[in-house]
Amino acid sequence: MERTPDGTPVGVDDPYAVAGVCDHLTDDGRCRFALTRAGDDPAFAADRRAEGYDCHVGADGEWRACPHYRSTTDAKACVRCGLAEVRLAHEDARPLVEEHHLSYAGDDAHEITVGLCRWCHAKVHGSIARIDDDASPDPEAIAERERRRETERSASAFETASEKYDPDE
Repeated sequence: MERTPDGTPVGVDDPYAVAGVCDHLTDDGRCRFALTRAGDDPAFAADRRAEGYDCHVGADGEWRACPHYRSTTDAKACVRCGLAEVRLAHEDARPLVEEHHLSYAGDDAHEITVGLCRWCHAKVHGSIARIDDDASPDPEAIAERERRRETERSASAFETASEKYDPDE
């Protein structure tokens, strides 16, 4: 299993097996990196420009072949247990779902991340748990999600001004 620089497991043998589409790939199959960051790698950008900025690996999905491949998560749900994120406006609480790095191969490593809830994140780093395990959300995670949902519901409930503000207080 792949490991972090500190030696803890990341939950997969091959990060590319679970990696998604490159973040730099546009809807029309072009390389956004070459279009917007040509100065970061002029030779790469020149090659892409010569081919109409087409992604050279997008069609076959051999992402390892691209020096600028990157697949990051939106962290809206845990890929292991399915727990959905609930964020509350104006609250500085720790997120339920966090970004989890799958790739730590050095300076030239591709950035590959998935979303894991805090509880699955701890299990993956603290044991032999894998991100593709058939797992259910931790009871503590469900309780925290439901607490946030209730706070969200109560904040969106309609109250008249007279109910909200008692003039006698």
